[in-house]
Amino acid sequence: MKTVYLDNAATTPIAKEVVEVMQTSMIDNFGNPSSTHQFGRKAKSAVETARKNIAKHFHVSASEIIFTSSGTEADNLILQNAVLNLGVTRIITSKIEHHAVLHTCGYLEKEKNVTLNYVNVDTFGAVDISHLSNLLKDSKEKTLVSLLMINNEIGNILPLKKVANLCKEHNALFHSDTVQAIGHFNLNLQEIHLDFLVASAHKFHGPKGVGFAFFRKGFGILPMIHGGNQERGARSSTENVHAILGMEKALEIAVQNIQKDKNYIESLKVYFISELKKISPNIQFNGLSADLDNSSYTILNVRFPVKNDMLLFSLDLAGIAISGGSACQSGSNKGSHVLSEILFDGEEDKTSIRFSFSKYTNKEDLDYTILKLKELL
Repeated sequence: MKTVYLDNAATTPIAKEVVEVMQTSMIDNFGNPSSTHQFGRKAKSAVETARKNIAKHFHVSASEIIFTSSGTEADNLILQNAVLNLGVTRIITSKIEHHAVLHTCGYLEKEKNVTLNYVNVDTFGAVDISHLSNLLKDSKEKTLVSLLMINNEIGNILPLKKVANLCKEHNALFHSDTVQAIGHFNLNLQEIHLDFLVASAHKFHGPKGVGFAFFRKGFGILPMIHGGNQERGARSSTENVHAILGMEKALEIAVQNIQKDKNYIESLKVYFISELKKISPNIQFNGLSADLDNSSYTILNVRFPVKNDMLLFSLDLAGIAISGGSACQSGSNKGSHVLSEILFDGEEDKTSIRFSFSKYTNKEDLDYTILKLKELL
């Protein structure tokens, strides 16, 4: 049976070059980076070189990069640190953020008495910039704005520079979960004034279990994980040397090929949209995911004109891997909180599927998927 992988927003296949780097590291860099002997120093040097190389891609200093186990941990570290250490008493976010942000903000509201405000989004999931401006004007509290650069379910792109400038104008801190953007879009943090961002290596063909947080210089960091003072005291725990080097390699490859990969993957997305429309004129696209100018070229969220609870399962049986929403909700009976927020009554009852693409996707994968969709629908 043919197998097709179209769930790259959940995770991407690890690149062979990354595997090779990690395998070599497992043999050559087995020392503990905190050890003072030659084996430890060698591992420490590899980690710090990786930190410098990753920082260069964003035009920041190595001291502003903190390695974590995931994007979720990085979001938690940033949001909790903003409240517990930087004096933030108010957070503005949206109801269609990743749960790493929403659940952390909910915890801080309940346990730390943080004021939590939600900026409006329209029926396409676009953030209401005018409402955000009014929210920022309305309070003298120290405020942090937390908004996804790219929504992981519907692919909408936030006008990052506009939001960053608005936050700076009102002396608010700005955090963006950029997990779906890193490795797919260039980010120059000298040109865009983000205070905090996060990355997760497995979203750009790196290993799982490693990511990083960016803290703009000048902000102190209160650790969530206490122990041996690794990561300059920001995150205790022996560094995952092999995964860090794998992430460095994956990011290097992604950045070097970003325009070529974008052109290729976007062409696949355009083709897939056109073939879907041929199946039925009643097929719709959620959010801005079919708008090439305002959505990620890697994500397409499709609403089919039927209610078919077995569609996802049937596609899986046909060898096609896709998602009904965020992969973080796999195995859950809960629907997508993003789609619940933006769809009208009746639209929610239809079957929505997220298709997400990578450089390893090909036209034959899409043709097979279209064929099976025709059969099932």
